[in-house]
Amino acid sequence: MSRFFATGSDSESEESSSADEITPKAPGTTFKQSLLLSDDEEDTKRVVRSAKDKRFEELTNFIKTIRNAMKIRDMSKCLEEFEQLCRAFLKSKNIVDKEGVPSFYIRLLADLEDYLNQLWEDKEGKKKMNKNNAKALSTLRQKIRKYNRDFETEIAAYKENPQESADEEEEKEEEESGSSAESDDEAGDEGVSAKAFLKKKPEGVSEASKFLKKGSGDESSSSDDDDDDEDWGPDTEESGSESSDDEEGKNKSLATVFLKKDKGLDRPGVKKVEKKKQKKKERLGEFQDGEGDEETEGRWEKVKGGVPLVKEKPKMFAKGTEINVPVVVKKLNEILQARGKKGTDRAAQIELLHALANIAAENNLGQGVLVKIKFNIIASLYDYNPNLAAFMKPDMWKKCLDCIDELLDILFEHNNIFIGENIAEDSEHLAVSEQQPFRVRGCVLTLVERMDEEFTKIMQNTDPHSQEYVDNLKDEGRVCGIIDRLLSYLENKGSTEEICRVYLRRIMHTYYKFDYKAHRRSLGLQGETKSEQDQEESEGEDSAVIMDRLCKFIYAKDRTDRIRTCAILCHIYHHALHSRWYQARDLMLMSHLQDNIQHADPPVQILYNRTMVQLGICAFRQGMIKDAHNALLDIQSSGRAKELLGQGLLMRNMQERNAEQEKIEKRRQVPFHMHINLELLECVYLVSAMLLEIPYMAAHEFDARRRMISKQFHHQLRVGERQPLLGPPESMREHVVAASKAMKMGDWRTCHSFIINEKMNSKVWDLFPETQRVREMLVRKIQEESLRTYLFTYSSVYDSISMETLSEMFELEIATVHSIISKMIINEELMASLDQPTQTVVMHRTEPTSLQNMALQLAEKLGSLVENNERISDLKQGVYGGYFNRDQKGGYQQKQSYQRDQKGSYQQKQGGYQGGYQGGYQGGYQRGGYRNQNQGGY
Repeated sequence: MSRFFATGSDSESEESSSADEITPKAPGTTFKQSLLLSDDEEDTKRVVRSAKDKRFEELTNFIKTIRNAMKIRDMSKCLEEFEQLCRAFLKSKNIVDKEGVPSFYIRLLADLEDYLNQLWEDKEGKKKMNKNNAKALSTLRQKIRKYNRDFETEIAAYKENPQESADEEEEKEEEESGSSAESDDEAGDEGVSAKAFLKKKPEGVSEASKFLKKGSGDESSSSDDDDDDEDWGPDTEESGSESSDDEEGKNKSLATVFLKKDKGLDRPGVKKVEKKKQKKKERLGEFQDGEGDEETEGRWEKVKGGVPLVKEKPKMFAKGTEINVPVVVKKLNEILQARGKKGTDRAAQIELLHALANIAAENNLGQGVLVKIKFNIIASLYDYNPNLAAFMKPDMWKKCLDCIDELLDILFEHNNIFIGENIAEDSEHLAVSEQQPFRVRGCVLTLVERMDEEFTKIMQNTDPHSQEYVDNLKDEGRVCGIIDRLLSYLENKGSTEEICRVYLRRIMHTYYKFDYKAHRRSLGLQGETKSEQDQEESEGEDSAVIMDRLCKFIYAKDRTDRIRTCAILCHIYHHALHSRWYQARDLMLMSHLQDNIQHADPPVQILYNRTMVQLGICAFRQGMIKDAHNALLDIQSSGRAKELLGQGLLMRNMQERNAEQEKIEKRRQVPFHMHINLELLECVYLVSAMLLEIPYMAAHEFDARRRMISKQFHHQLRVGERQPLLGPPESMREHVVAASKAMKMGDWRTCHSFIINEKMNSKVWDLFPETQRVREMLVRKIQEESLRTYLFTYSSVYDSISMETLSEMFELEIATVHSIISKMIINEELMASLDQPTQTVVMHRTEPTSLQNMALQLAEKLGSLVENNERISDLKQGVYGGYFNRDQKGGYQQKQSYQRDQKGSYQQKQGGYQGGYQGGYQGGYQRGGYRNQNQGGY
């Protein structure tokens, strides 16, 4: 502040106005009160700061705002402030190039990225966000990831040692604050030189020390914030005490007010540095390492967050207690009483149970007690996550597998242990006795089933494209090993129902895996190296033999409908996966599952849908195009193949599915390694539809009653026709559409080049086990259907055509061409006759012209219009008898004959798969369509 002092010229007083000291004056001073304070400068402080300080202060202000917004999850504010921070940092580029990137800036970038990643992974939290925050979160996450690429090395260094980086930053800030304090003092000295003042008035030293005591630290210390009125007012004690000395010292020099003191420790800035260092020591725990017994009594003790209700662990046994079976069982019950209570430390409970098991083993209390404790340890591990949706952490999962293995080891080593759910607590026998075997309440099958479910949950909740998923999948071998051990144990000691349950668990881990070794053996191939040959010889049964044995036992012994249904579906899936089409088809038709599958629970319906899809793909590989299309039609026509196969959820409105239903459906999802490739599935369906639809469209070009075999295929054709600019096909769908157009013109070579090429091979055809055989089958089918399409399209142009010419055009044998044309003539699809001596096809001019076709269409429409008018008039007059008789004799019989005619070619499905229309996973492999056709065909 600007102050007027008693001595010195006007210029000197103006030069000294940059100092920040407040000089108290007595009421009896010679100056007038009006001259003591300037109204404009009363509350003004001038601080001289460097450009670096200004820029860094601006950055720290933005960082504080961002951190406050992070605390309240205000993503919009975070985004806005982050953009301003980036602009401010860009302005500070010159300073950053000299000084380096400040550590507090790097710390914010690292913390903000981690914070955004945590929010992104919190699915529940994201759903609760409003629209603006969710959008800002997505935008900010992308920006921070892109922005942090320029600071990767600095962020990596900070993450390696975040504590050290924080300390360095604090020290740097302290140095800056000290240097700024010094620069302020130096700025004060620059106004008037100390020597000049000392030469004038050497007596002013004692007076200056008085001012230093009162006014030092106004700039750096936050505690000394008295008002100007208090410093200058006449009522304070200090002003009263100094008033007597005022006249004596009013002519003395005040130069030492602006001088630095020799003792640097008395400055408040240095004291602040010392305080910060002391706090840092306390944070690092050095304060706790003080010497002397007196200090140890007042130390702070670190405690965990929360308010646990059970603070003290129950003591195992008092000193000198005789440890026997009843004492251990009593202690076990004490530990179990805390199970499920609020505030119970579950990890500590598991440790106590492990300690109790060790005590029981050390004191040789027998295997009965040990088995009982092991049962409770495994149950406690399952209870560690109380939430159903949560999955087990890796360390708990390993402990669980180890405990189950140890339990099975005990059961295999000691045949005198009987376990069962029907054994009551009172009738348990845990003591060692030669006459009576151990009897323990529990069910090892339930534990293994829960272990299998936990494994599925772990796979569902792991990112399928990460290395972690592969590592978790390696545990499946261990899970299958435990199931096999339990299977061999229950075959000797378990009931039929338990054996069926464990057989189903084994089937569920086998049915979706392709047996490459069995496939190689069926083709007569052997391993390339001797070790591979030895390994193949040492291998046990083929998966087909194992599936056959396990499934047939369930078919014969199972009393519950669900286990048998799942076993049948898995058996069909396994047959279809290994190209055993006829066995899979016959088993599906004999089981009649398609009649009542809509009443099954959703997981079984998902399994049914997966089986139907695999059956359709198998039929396609075998060249059964019509069967493949019929099997895949229901899943593909619904437009929800991903959801019906349990491979993901489609985006829906909250009205259709609330959050609770979404959680339930997520738990039903199939793990990624069991997925069926959806692009492969769609390609197989579209190619099958093309091979059926294109010849049919060519044959019924002018038919008014022409129907669609595949709506989805027609939709893709319409999409292709609507494109204004047709370039080379890129996606799988575009390849099929381009191939369909070529086939429609009878150009089989172009069609073949679109369906089978490098891009389609890599996307689809190379995914089949017998790739070359599938390609050869496809080429053959394209040639045959292109020949039929050509004859349908251009038959009106020819009077006769040689079969040899057709054979050369489509590169087919003459016998094959003869067979195709004969079938077309027999089915009355082609009006022609075969001339055997000349090997030609003679066309009959019986097809109506385009004008005649239009006239026929007009006649049919007029007939239907007349029929409708007659019905309306009959309803008005109330004559029902005539209407019914006429309808039965006329229109209805015509409809029947139309359907009877269509039976020979492609009968439309009635009923069908209800999942596409009624919701849920309801499938129908209906009687009217697919099964009747196959019964007629085979």
